[in-house]
Amino acid sequence: MTTETYRDAWGIPHLRAAGARELAHAQGRVTALDRAWQLEVERHRSQGTSAAFLGASALPWDVFARRARLDDTARRCFTALERRDPETADWVRAYVDGVNEGLAEGARRAPEFTRTGLTPTPWQPWAPLGIWLATHILFAGFPAKLWREEAIRHLGPEAVGLFATDGPGTAGSNGWLLAGDRTVTGLPLLAGDPHRFIEAPGVYQQIRLSCPEFDVVGLAVPGVPGIAHFGHTGTVAWSITNAMADYQDLYRERLRRTGAGVEALGPDGTWHRAHRHTETVRIAGEDPLEIEVIETDRGPVIAGGPEGLDSTGPRPQAETALALRYPPRVTEDLGFSTLLPLLGARRVEDVDHAFDAWAEPVNVVQAADTEGATLHRVAGRVPVRPEANRTRLVPAWHPGHEWQGWHEMPRADLTDGIAVMANQRGPATPLGTEFAPPHRAARIRTLLDERRTWSAAELPAIHMDTHLASAAPLLDHLAKLDDLTPEAARLRDRLLSWNRRMDADSADAATYAAVRGAVVRHLAAHPAFAALTEAPAYPEVLLPWLALVPRIGFALEHLLSAEELYGIDRPAAVRAAVEEVAAGVPAGPWGDTHRLAPWRALPDGSYDEPGLSGDHDCVLCTSAVPGLTDLAARGPAARYVWDLARREDSRWVVPFGASGIPGSPHHRDQLPLWLGGELVPVVTDWDRLEKETDDRPARP
Repeated sequence: MTTETYRDAWGIPHLRAAGARELAHAQGRVTALDRAWQLEVERHRSQGTSAAFLGASALPWDVFARRARLDDTARRCFTALERRDPETADWVRAYVDGVNEGLAEGARRAPEFTRTGLTPTPWQPWAPLGIWLATHILFAGFPAKLWREEAIRHLGPEAVGLFATDGPGTAGSNGWLLAGDRTVTGLPLLAGDPHRFIEAPGVYQQIRLSCPEFDVVGLAVPGVPGIAHFGHTGTVAWSITNAMADYQDLYRERLRRTGAGVEALGPDGTWHRAHRHTETVRIAGEDPLEIEVIETDRGPVIAGGPEGLDSTGPRPQAETALALRYPPRVTEDLGFSTLLPLLGARRVEDVDHAFDAWAEPVNVVQAADTEGATLHRVAGRVPVRPEANRTRLVPAWHPGHEWQGWHEMPRADLTDGIAVMANQRGPATPLGTEFAPPHRAARIRTLLDERRTWSAAELPAIHMDTHLASAAPLLDHLAKLDDLTPEAARLRDRLLSWNRRMDADSADAATYAAVRGAVVRHLAAHPAFAALTEAPAYPEVLLPWLALVPRIGFALEHLLSAEELYGIDRPAAVRAAVEEVAAGVPAGPWGDTHRLAPWRALPDGSYDEPGLSGDHDCVLCTSAVPGLTDLAARGPAARYVWDLARREDSRWVVPFGASGIPGSPHHRDQLPLWLGGELVPVVTDWDRLEKETDDRPARP
């Protein structure tokens, strides 16, 4: 059989091949043709070599990637995969071979290569594993432990609970599963939307993979074979949300130099030799930078060294370095043995068994099949260790902070035929520390319970719900204010009658956001928080987790509701904010300032992105940073509805389009649908697709 490439009306690739290996090659090749620039950026980021063509702005990430030893971990995991699961390793190699075959042609289509002078170079077999690891290394939010450490140091232990909330540094999702007795067809439905930083090109690739062994549609991660997160095989479908588990540890290390190298003080009270070498980071337009890479028995040192953290930092450090311990570095396993069995799954039990091998990141999995079976479980690897490891930095030289095996992954049942996950506390509660507020999950459940049964065509409306339950504490404070100026009193009354929907065309939503932002800034300026305004001497990529204004903005609901807040007069802060906004009420609606702000590896200096509905705690989760900016850098990176009655009644959409090539008709053609809450039909009839290429001989 030959390898064939088809496209639907939206340019989405549908691939047919003689077998799984040939199909992986075809997937790699078509991804290189459509998204060569994205692939090369992600590969170089995983290697810590992106500053060589992106310039100094990429240097902080490159330094972190090298010090965290991401590429070396990917190599080790691939070597172990070859030993443990040679079939999957060979399948990954076939994907890489396909990337290498298509990369040069794809680069000729992408103008970014000319702008930067980047020439593609051949991928190594472990490149997909490196991309996967680099994409998810910050997913569990281990830098939040740095924030907790600072907050406890300056405010006390109660600060952990006050500021515990899903913030902009954490990836999340909405996902819901309806059993057959809650659908019009009598068979299950799955729907949801992963929330990530919106990137151009998008972080998900719509694709279909078909061979005699399987026929799967789903959302792939460019640079990684198969369909890991969201897929439909025709008889079973699955989706994931972030479980908000904590599975990475930060150790304080005491290091010293010796004539032989570097030593670290261990929990046995003795000094142990640490791995040490130097690497050179190239930077476009600047001199190269030499960095020192150190790894102790705990893990790679990501901050500091024998001479301590940056001496220009605001305070001296008793310990000299921080080491990161993360599961793939320990186990040499990224969970890639899940990927092939997922493609071949026929029933829920197949999906369940496949996810037993899942490692990174830790997710809540929902699945359903055409026999009506459902699945709601956590998948991944979470170490068993003391509670202190989960919440704070722990001293490497004290015993009792070692990992002691792995947690058994929790499972959950449906409630009245429904399971909803939106990063709130749920089955993964024993595995995590901070979870999202319950608003999104509660709102989805409320909407689903408004009718007994649903169809696939009706579910996309839930994706777009803009009710903001977290506005209640601020509005309660507003209701209690008196002695306001006439202008401020009118503003207060207007907000108290507002419908609490963050719609793009709502002037009231814009006014609420302006008041909220002013409250955040007034609180952040209080002397009680002064010590937290100073950035500690940590790597730049970790500092967003320590920024005070976003921390207050995303925890505002808790801070306004707490019985006491470090002596801060919160009514006075709200009053000052209302008076401030009343003197200059926003002239336009929410969408004027709440605009899409996608990340681009190579910004072109222009900005012409649309206004958005939604907000961080809405089901339509388009995250601004209250008190800092109304621009939304994070939001639904895709939307999907999987119908188990008829796969062709399923729907999906991404923020931009199937192609990563500027000027392509499919570069941004899905954006209007994404903005309006519409989804693209999933096409399964080959006769309705356009054959793109002549038949290609199947690769051996």
